Amino acid sequence: MKYEVIKVLEEEKFRRLTGVKRSTFEKMIKILNEADKSKQGKGGRKPKRGLEERLLMALEYIREYRTYFHVSQSYGVSESTCYETIKWIENTLIKHPDFALPGRKAVLKRDREYELVLIDATETPIERPPKKQKPFYSGKKKRHTLKTQVLVDKKSKAVICTSFTNGRRHDFRLFKESGVRIHPDIKTVTDTGYQGLGKIHSNSALPKKKTKKNPLTKEDKRNNRALSSQRVLNEHVIGMIKRFKIVSDRYRNRRKRFGLRFNLIAAIYNMEITPTMPIANLFCR
Repeated sequence: MKYEVIKVLEEEKFRRLTGVKRSTFEKMIKILNEADKSKQGKGGRKPKRGLEERLLMALEYIREYRTYFHVSQSYGVSESTCYETIKWIENTLIKHPDFALPGRKAVLKRDREYELVLIDATETPIERPPKKQKPFYSGKKKRHTLKTQVLVDKKSKAVICTSFTNGRRHDFRLFKESGVRIHPDIKTVTDTGYQGLGKIHSNSALPKKKTKKNPLTKEDKRNNRALSSQRVLNEHVIGMIKRFKIVSDRYRNRRKRFGLRFNLIAAIYNMEITPTMPIANLFCR
């Protein structure tokens, strides 16, 4: 049994292999155990593998992003069983409150502790669509992609909410169409892709762009560097999430489940984060 070998590993090696801490793994097992008892109470065939093995199968899939066939061969089950198991685990975890993101309405409330919110977008390559390819073609990446907008709280380093669209959509247009509205007291910091954000949210800051007629002054450069030092946290958070290869490698699955998987990984990241731990140590390569 694969879990019998893995469970005796040191904490660091366990996290490197599965992508999550042992405490997070145990919390997942507890949630899945309750759902499994309810599922078994309705009848049906008993699963061939234990709950720990099935969770390892799902974590291995989103962490390494091998094919269902390769993962199924590692666990001695059929390819269809592997698919159904991973799908059930993802659906069960994402529905639990512990694996839910605060959501876009969180930044609109007065009683939230958010003072500075970082906004950025990232792209994930996908296979070339057989039809309607143009909306997914990103001129920036020179390939077909899915775009994800990520809002991060500067203080807690936690992901607040996400939004998804095709790769051709402009960053600022994605923000407007996402329905995210931020309370006026909350400051936002973005990159130059969000020109015009000040018209929607006046308490926003973004780097100044230079032009041929108006080059940047020394003061402008200092301000841009100061903003970059704040905004880099969002890049680090996205980097932590993308250590799960399913959202960084070329996405081969149906696009309708991409958002669910990205949000699940973001929720895992939020659970893993601690105030005393440097962000570079949250996940090991």
